Amino acid sequence: MTPPKISMAVPTFVSTTPLHLLLALALFLATGAPSLALAQQSDGEPAGTITLEPGAESDKLIAQRITSIFEQIPQFEALQVDVNSGVVALSGQIANEAQAQRALKLSERVEGAIAVDDRIVRTLDLQDNLNPLWDSLQNSLREWIRALPLLLVALAIFIIVAFAGHRLAGHTPLWSRITKNPFLAELAGHAVRLVTILLGLLLALNILGATALMGTLLGGAGVLGLAISFAVKDSMENYISSIMLSIRQPFRAQEHVLINDYEGVVVRLTSRSTVLMTLEGNHLRIPNATVFKAVILNYSRNPQRRFDFVLGVDAEDDPALAIQVGLVALQQLDWVLDEPEPNGIIESVGDSNILIKFMAWIDQRESDYGKARSLSIRAAKNALETQGFTLPEPIYRLRFDQTPATLAPIDAPEQPMQTQEPSKTPPPSELPAEELLNVRPDTHISRQVREERSDTAAEDLLDDTRPIE
Repeated sequence: MTPPKISMAVPTFVSTTPLHLLLALALFLATGAPSLALAQQSDGEPAGTITLEPGAESDKLIAQRITSIFEQIPQFEALQVDVNSGVVALSGQIANEAQAQRALKLSERVEGAIAVDDRIVRTLDLQDNLNPLWDSLQNSLREWIRALPLLLVALAIFIIVAFAGHRLAGHTPLWSRITKNPFLAELAGHAVRLVTILLGLLLALNILGATALMGTLLGGAGVLGLAISFAVKDSMENYISSIMLSIRQPFRAQEHVLINDYEGVVVRLTSRSTVLMTLEGNHLRIPNATVFKAVILNYSRNPQRRFDFVLGVDAEDDPALAIQVGLVALQQLDWVLDEPEPNGIIESVGDSNILIKFMAWIDQRESDYGKARSLSIRAAKNALETQGFTLPEPIYRLRFDQTPATLAPIDAPEQPMQTQEPSKTPPPSELPAEELLNVRPDTHISRQVREERSDTAAEDLLDDTRPIE
């Protein structure tokens, strides 16, 4: 025999005996209309058909079931349950709204409950609200006390593994022998330290049975690391450039270089920047990301260096003879190399002069570039003038388009001409001639760089044993 069904819209009772039909009709007339209103009052109540057990004992069974459930929960002991035609009415006092909603949801889950009428009074009593919290804290404390031995074992394993990794990462000679690079050795030590910490944490969480937490932590760490990498993109680029420069070094210490527009002598290479000593004696720090992408001109890599200068002769002079005179003067200089030999070419021909470009080579280990070029210009100029070549002078042409309106009278007395005082010749230099003609390299900057590099505590990634580009 199939159990009877009730529709939410129009209640229909099916019975097999006249007595049952009369009882169902009387029950509908007495409470049917309120039941329909309560059954349709909210969206949170169950929709569709609700299965009921046959007989008038269903309300009593529903009330007993809900009451037995509430008896198992201390917060619900003061609630009264009344069921009429499948409508559950909850009354009494309860501590707060959260517990009231919990009681309502439990009642809705009981089979046969058509609707639940909320008549519960929220007392919001201080003691009733604090006692559950206090009980929860006491229970948590008791759980932690019971788990304390396991926590201590997990903590001890984590500390042992992390300490072992720290000692291994701090063994600098080991990583220096493996990587042959101080920067990579330090990087390998940091990597070992991080891996051992993660390993110790994983072992500790396995002992505590919280491996799922490890996956959550790793996922969060990955997202956080991605966000940080975008925030510190420039710093990461500079860090990677430092690694590349330490592996393939484009220069050595104490070399004279030009990095983009920055010129100086290399002091050291750190994990963040390249330090130069400018020719004025100042410290210059260039980020390694800039150095890695820069155009680098190394003056010290090849000791031989060419200098050039331009001198002009009169347009009436023979430029080939002028070149020969200048080259003879350059070849007689001690600092000019015989191989490659000096050379001269006609740079350009102007309206009143001919420009000749002279080129010669020096050894930077023996001669200063600036001094050698300066004295070479002096020697070539004096040789040309001695051989009768005329160095061009500026020529100005004056043009008068209009005649002045008034002219001075012819019979005006002539003004006495002012005699020009002879120019005073500068006093002779007190320096001896050998000092004036000295082209030895200036060692002041090199001495300062050596003093800087004598500080062994400072970080330096330059290593003469590393390959150089």
